[in-house]
Amino acid sequence: MTCSATAHAQAQTEGVAAATQQAPQPPADEYDSANDIVVTAQKTEQRLQDVPIAISAFSAQSLADHKIEAGSELLRAVPNVSFSKSNFSMYNFSIRGIGTKAISASTDPAVAVSFNNTPMIRNRLFESEFFDMQRVEVLRGPQGTLYGRNATGGVVNLIPALPSAEFEAEVKAEVGNYDSRRLWGMINVPVTDTLGFRLAGQMTKRDGFDYNSFTKNRVNGRDLWSTRASVQWEPSHNFRVNAIWQHFEEDDDRSRTGKQLCTRDPGPERVGNVNVTSPVTRGRLSQGCLPGSLYDDAAYSAPNGNSLVFLGVAGGINLGYVPGPNPRKAVYAVTAGDPFADVVQSRNLREISTSYDPVFRAKNDIFQFNMEFEPANGLKMVSQTAYTRDRYYSSQDYNRFVSAPLFNSSTQPLVDALNRPIDTTAFPGPTPGGQFCDPQLGCSDRMVSIDISRSRNRQWTQELRLQSSYDGPINFNIGANYLDFKSQDDYYVFNNIFTLLSQWFYNRNGNANSLRPCELGFEGRECVYVDPNPLNALNDQGHNYFLSRNLIRTKSWAGFGELYWNVARNVKLTAGLRYTQDKKTSSQIPSQLLLGGGTETAFPGGTTGGRVNSGYPALPDIEQKWDKFTGRLVLDWKPELGFTDDTLVYFSAARGYKGGGTNPPRVDFNPSVVQYLPLPQTFRPEYVNAFEIGTKNSFAGGKFTLNATGFFYDYKDYQISQIVDRIAYNENFNATSWGLEFEAAWRPSRAFRMDATLGYLRTRLKDGAQSIDVMDRTQGDPNWVVLRPWIQVPSNCIAPRVFVERILASPLPTRDVALAALCPGSSRVGTFNPAVPGTVPFDRLYGFTYNPFAPYNPDTIGLNIAQGGSGAPNSGRGFYADLGGNELPNSPRLTFNVGAQYTLFIDDWELTLRGDYYRQSKSYARIYNTEYDRLRAWDNANLAVTLNQPKWDLSLQFYVKNVFNKTPITDFFTNSDDTGLTTNVFTLDPRIFGFSVAKRF
Repeated sequence: MTCSATAHAQAQTEGVAAATQQAPQPPADEYDSANDIVVTAQKTEQRLQDVPIAISAFSAQSLADHKIEAGSELLRAVPNVSFSKSNFSMYNFSIRGIGTKAISASTDPAVAVSFNNTPMIRNRLFESEFFDMQRVEVLRGPQGTLYGRNATGGVVNLIPALPSAEFEAEVKAEVGNYDSRRLWGMINVPVTDTLGFRLAGQMTKRDGFDYNSFTKNRVNGRDLWSTRASVQWEPSHNFRVNAIWQHFEEDDDRSRTGKQLCTRDPGPERVGNVNVTSPVTRGRLSQGCLPGSLYDDAAYSAPNGNSLVFLGVAGGINLGYVPGPNPRKAVYAVTAGDPFADVVQSRNLREISTSYDPVFRAKNDIFQFNMEFEPANGLKMVSQTAYTRDRYYSSQDYNRFVSAPLFNSSTQPLVDALNRPIDTTAFPGPTPGGQFCDPQLGCSDRMVSIDISRSRNRQWTQELRLQSSYDGPINFNIGANYLDFKSQDDYYVFNNIFTLLSQWFYNRNGNANSLRPCELGFEGRECVYVDPNPLNALNDQGHNYFLSRNLIRTKSWAGFGELYWNVARNVKLTAGLRYTQDKKTSSQIPSQLLLGGGTETAFPGGTTGGRVNSGYPALPDIEQKWDKFTGRLVLDWKPELGFTDDTLVYFSAARGYKGGGTNPPRVDFNPSVVQYLPLPQTFRPEYVNAFEIGTKNSFAGGKFTLNATGFFYDYKDYQISQIVDRIAYNENFNATSWGLEFEAAWRPSRAFRMDATLGYLRTRLKDGAQSIDVMDRTQGDPNWVVLRPWIQVPSNCIAPRVFVERILASPLPTRDVALAALCPGSSRVGTFNPAVPGTVPFDRLYGFTYNPFAPYNPDTIGLNIAQGGSGAPNSGRGFYADLGGNELPNSPRLTFNVGAQYTLFIDDWELTLRGDYYRQSKSYARIYNTEYDRLRAWDNANLAVTLNQPKWDLSLQFYVKNVFNKTPITDFFTNSDDTGLTTNVFTLDPRIFGFSVAKRF
């Protein structure tokens, strides 16, 4: 039960830096009364019901009652909260519609996660499990004055149990389905009267929740463990010091993302008055996947392989000809056709079909040192020093489905164009025996693609505070803190087709009789460098894979304080102010996929558009600075009402801020070869003006509590990402959010208790909000057509239908190349002559000229540029979608939770039956609010039966989580244009049951 009414009241009293002493246990008839809950939401000890903040708190017993075992499950007991994994190594903990929807490496979390009051920019809240916790507090709303380094959405504060004055120990063992095994233990040793030591640990192992039908393995399993050691010394009543070390480690086959869905886009059968019959040409007009509902059967397909330009280019690698009379049949390295044409995925979201099983490793360490000193009565000085270190590695199949075999054998009997036999012994070609051997991915007869997401970061924080607790009407809490965060995030995509192209398309002699890559001595082309090393020994120089490398350094310091004035006996005013200075330094290391050194003689500067054939030259760093004042003002009143035991009414106004950042650099194109629309290199900070009114009430001697909150947010420049040009492109949006929250708990007797939460939320993007939807670039305008560009350009474009129609109607054999050249960045491709940057020389070939970079004029579409014809909207990127009035992503209007338990007292035994039910209404995964974005409502039910023997401190429990085995789609993200705009979805864990035995000493 939430501590708004029912958290276990054994909370240890603690100073702000850390918990220090065990609070006395309340009498049995007051057990779990909200009046006894001690929290530190304002960095001082207060009863929960006295804190003028919307807060939910959970003791160790409360977490166990709810079966909340990790941060992802907190949404089941906190109103207006949603949680989901997101792209790369990120997650989104959202409060009142505000979360971390920006996934750039330079992004700060909107909901701060703190360990014992220390904010952690990177953490393992999603992967790790709770153990030996004193309490978990969830604060809703901006908390920048005292907490979270400018958290605009709220704070999740994880408060561990620390050494106490009594010897105690506990051990718990659990087994369950999926061959689950868990072990949890704790020992607390008072070494002397002033020195104590506590050691705790937790281990989880289980088989995978998902089944890979291609490898025949279960995947998405767990093998993780955590330890925490803490020591505390209190030589006198006015001096206290403690140190904490916590370690988390995981090494298993956890899936970073779920199943990958796609509503296949076959491409148009007709453009204007021209029929499109060629599958290859239709592929040029296909975006791979359509924005259809993820709940339709059609979503369980795969992208149109003909839309994947790299496959089409690889299909042009000529191995030779079949011996025989003219005309001889040409043989290409890659079989013509769509290798995904027959893919139909299982409707079971827990069944995947991938050629590569996931690999997941993570390590996290937290070191914290805390001191408290009371130089005088009513005055306390607090110092908190912390160092955190995090290492993360995840690898899995990028496509999440398996292609058909597609390589032709280059060692079959073949002849060249002059009918001379090709010596396949001396030059076996790229695909001997119908397989291609990739140095990173090994040998395969089909397309294989995997990704790697890895991160290394560390963080130093130091906070000093001075706080008072005088008997007079005025008190204060002032301090300063400093944070230094440094991170390197790498994201790789490997594909054996990329390596095939690097070795045998860009690097070879065009004569099939001497098919030799650059590495074998041919120097006539751009020589795209192929990294020869395996995955565990990459030299990070290869252009045969995609690499996005982001190095971030954040330095931040702040001065803050709150003044507390008891205006009257039952009225208090809180005024808080914070000054923050942030400095972020971001590396700019562009990606280099399939780019060569520009040595091709056909065009000075080359045809790939690259500058170097190996390595990743860095551009100058981007340095950003902000300094902002934020704060809050709270007025709370404790009236004496005849129908309540205790009532608090409060009103607060707060200003929140979160720093901006940089967008990762895009492809490092040579502008004399490729021109495409530049995107902003940076995104702006977030700001929120938050207003809240609330009341907390206790009835019937604490047996019933009812808390209610209403809030309104005026948000400026909310940060949201989408994948554009192979980067996490961040945009800013203005929005409003308002809603209501109710938390109630009822315990009429020692045997029965019940709690419930209800959240109502309405969010709205302000008028004028706009963005280009990569899934719908034309926004339904029939005068424009989506096109796939040439191979190096990452994103789709739109082009005038009349020009597309003219090219399709032409008998020229270069139609597909010409279609690609309509996209920005494709001005020098195929057999076209060099032209003025930004223009395409169609005049001699198709009788028109077109420049997508020219100003857009809807009245002159289809006219030649020389006649004043129009360019393209946003230089060909597409039309803006009008987002005014749309809902923010991951903002269900209703969240509801109810839990109840009843205890039977049988002699010396206590048998407790408990059930919990959670439901959230429908929401959207993206700001565009289309049918594709819709997430259906979902619910979750949990049951537990617990048998306790208080005299023996023995507990037996059987539980079932996700009783009805629901598999809702809780969130998703959309992949890049050049891989077909597929969708990675996330879902809940399946039905889990377990049996545990716990013994306390």
